[in-house]
Amino acid sequence: MAKVTELVAKLAQPVVEEAGCELWDVEYVREAGTWYLRLYIDKPGGVDILDCEKISRVVSDLLDEADPIEGSYTFEVSSAGAERPLKRPSDYERFLGSPVAVKLYKARNGRKEFAGVLAGYDNGNVTVTVGGQPMTFTKDEVALCRLRIEF
Repeated sequence: MAKVTELVAKLAQPVVEEAGCELWDVEYVREAGTWYLRLYIDKPGGVDILDCEKISRVVSDLLDEADPIEGSYTFEVSSAGAERPLKRPSDYERFLGSPVAVKLYKARNGRKEFAGVLAGYDNGNVTVTVGGQPMTFTKDEVALCRLRIEF
């Protein structure tokens, strides 16, 4: 049987695209005893509350019909955010040359977080230019890689 997130993504994808947006991610998580189903969307120029509301209404009705989740949950639709996590190889390719923050499971050289520019991605390994020097982090080292806004 497919995962909840995969089923919901298939259901939501056409609705999101019809609204002129891109489905960035689907998350089904338990927080403080409550289950949350979240759709993260994006579009050129950014997502606004009207995009979220429009998609939420249609997908909510589809979820009620398909009933892919047993039990209760809270459904949310939101922007992927300016500092969104990069998860898929296509995310890394799309944002090559962008500022990122990489968080590691274990410290390297006394640090667990490195900020720099995304310089490469190869089979799960992330290369970031930090202080003018390329640093490569293996897939097993990286807990999170996300876009970073510079001020």
